[in-house]
Amino acid sequence: MTLKKIATLAIAATVVTTSLFSAELQGRGASFPGPLYKAWIADYNAKTGEKVNYTPTGSGDGIKSIQKRMVDFAGSDKPLKAKKIKKDKLYMFPAVVGSIVLSYNIPGVKDGELKLSEKAIAGIFSGATQYWDDATITAVNPDLKLPHEKITVAVRADKSGTTYNFTYYLSKLDDKAFKASKKPKWKANIVAGKSNSGVSATIQQTKYSIGYIEYSYKQKLNLPAAQVENKEGQYILPTLASFQDAAKYATWTPDNDFYALIAYPDGKTSYPIVAATFILLPAEKEDTNKAVTKFIDYAYTNGDKIATDLGYVALPKETKDMVRKYWEAKGIK
Repeated sequence: MTLKKIATLAIAATVVTTSLFSAELQGRGASFPGPLYKAWIADYNAKTGEKVNYTPTGSGDGIKSIQKRMVDFAGSDKPLKAKKIKKDKLYMFPAVVGSIVLSYNIPGVKDGELKLSEKAIAGIFSGATQYWDDATITAVNPDLKLPHEKITVAVRADKSGTTYNFTYYLSKLDDKAFKASKKPKWKANIVAGKSNSGVSATIQQTKYSIGYIEYSYKQKLNLPAAQVENKEGQYILPTLASFQDAAKYATWTPDNDFYALIAYPDGKTSYPIVAATFILLPAEKEDTNKAVTKFIDYAYTNGDKIATDLGYVALPKETKDMVRKYWEAKGIK
């Protein structure tokens, strides 16, 4: 075989390898929507043959990865403000709405039996309330036998959009003790786990613990979760119906790339800790972006039942149409 033929075959092999690699979209970031993205991807692949890979590494890693152009798209539960979007040359739009539940491991206390007031939640996560039989907790749980055991608070070890949304909610309860942050300095008696799955495992393995996780992880692992006092003073169970009631209060606009923090909504029947999760795209990669929006458009059209079955709230049709127009305006549809 001549050197010319060898070179030609080598070039051809490189082209084929590159083509195969580029055919599989690579995404990473927020673990909050991880179970849903996995299900959407499986359905999309089964119906279209197109390949998408998403690794739930946390919102902080997702943002960092898209800034460095290490992936085709990123997931983040922390929305980026317009100034940051412009600086990093990104596009951003919402994918779905989810919820954050307070899951606990208290022997003898079943799912939904524990009620937590705003005062109790702020006390637990600030470290002011240290024992399960503290008056701030027992006051609204007269029928429960809560032990004199120290509370272990399970939190995220990584930079997390779930944490950002949860601390944003906490800041509404006590703005002196809490500020919205992807990785705050906790003053409570904490144990940290990486991603939603890590915090869930920590709660499972640690008696007398409590932590914040995305609802689908609670469902998948059959973990108990508390009734939470909402803005109107009502104690609300984490259910799809109460999440949907909360999501109605979300407002979106393409003018700021759909930036919105929707935790702590109005409404007597609204669950108080909800959050949207977002997709981030690099503005300069038009062809790859079209492949990503094709996948998301498929999920918008065919994935509502999958989202509902996993405990997420699908975006309203009006919001999806708004996002589609945003894609068209950016030339990525």
